Amino acid sequence: VLFLQIVHILNMTSAKIVSFLLHPEESLHSLQNRIESETGISTGNQELLLETGICLDPRKPASQCVIDGVRGWDSYMVYLFDKSKTVYDGPFASRSLSDCVNYIVQDSKIQVPIPQLRKVWAEAVHYVIGLKEDYSRLFQGQRAAMLSLLRYNANLIKMKNNMVSASQQLKAKLEFFHQSIRLDLERYSDQMAYGISSEKMLKAWKEMEEKASQCAQAEDIGYLDEQIMALHTEIVELQKSPYARRQGEVMESLEQRAIDLYKQLKARPPDHAYSDSTDMVKIIVQTVQSQDRVLKELFGHLSKLLGCKQKIIDLLPEIEVALNNIKEADNSVMQMQGKRQREIWHLLKIACTQSSSRSLVSSSLEGTASTPAATWLPQSCSGNSAPHPLSSLAAPEDGENFADMIRENVNYLELFSSILQEVRQEQSSMMVS
Repeated sequence: VLFLQIVHILNMTSAKIVSFLLHPEESLHSLQNRIESETGISTGNQELLLETGICLDPRKPASQCVIDGVRGWDSYMVYLFDKSKTVYDGPFASRSLSDCVNYIVQDSKIQVPIPQLRKVWAEAVHYVIGLKEDYSRLFQGQRAAMLSLLRYNANLIKMKNNMVSASQQLKAKLEFFHQSIRLDLERYSDQMAYGISSEKMLKAWKEMEEKASQCAQAEDIGYLDEQIMALHTEIVELQKSPYARRQGEVMESLEQRAIDLYKQLKARPPDHAYSDSTDMVKIIVQTVQSQDRVLKELFGHLSKLLGCKQKIIDLLPEIEVALNNIKEADNSVMQMQGKRQREIWHLLKIACTQSSSRSLVSSSLEGTASTPAATWLPQSCSGNSAPHPLSSLAAPEDGENFADMIRENVNYLELFSSILQEVRQEQSSMMVS
């Protein structure tokens, strides 16, 4: 018997306890199927919470809901919630009276012999204690729901902080992008008259600026932030609510009064005297009324907790979508920034190539101009002496110098043509990109 594993499930929708004997190595899914057949709550809508507010792990066996050791194993509860419901309004009937207790409740003034009355009052005390324990278990279930809500809220806060951080980073990047692209457009316009121009590239840059303005929509998370802050306020109010604390003081005092009455009756000698049950019945009625009141408050508070939890569950996917949109916008901005920087460096390369080609041409022209005219022009006679008839013909050495100069100019022309061709290819490739 000591090795048997029994799990007690408190159904918070009906305030009833169902117990199951666990089979060795039984899976949680198997236990949920048994719970569905017993309570009518489908496995998909079942939420099983431990006292700490932790939801049972479907990857672990069903024995995770049984406390280790012997002490307290028979009173340890797992709390069952229906995820399809957020309002638990009852009515929840109190535990039924035994026949003998019901007998004195129907007529509290009836005289009953003391020995028999002791047994009846003992059951009456047990009934009053049971009412208080029923409330205590349900309050513990409400507390588990509160702890579960706080866990969801902690996850919500973490995701919200990530979202706000990502939004601020995107905002900073967009401001930097807009400032840099405005400066690039201004500088580009300044150099168009004497530098390099490309209508395609200019159009692409302006499209980048418009696309960056559209990316700014992703950083707008104000509507989500407002909902999250409203939820935080609501959760704090629920934590401060008096219904979040145990309300069984009246029931505990009634329990003590019932025990004292029973002790007084038990102290009376077992003679042939009779007595009525007026005082005990008053305590029973007051305990039932007190339980009805505190249960109504408890389940009203529980419904608010579950409503907040459902709001968080609905918000989490929206935050995920906002985070993905921010990440996509961030990647898009970084890609546009990189593309524009590559294009600027490409323009710089073209400008440097054109500058070097101009310097080569100018240096070749200067070299040609500095060549002595005497090397290729006819030499004139000095003084008044008449020119020699053959002096107008080029000497063999002068002809060789002239041929060398022509070959050098041809080489410079071929080099200049190849440089111009490379520049045209680079400009065409830049236009295409």
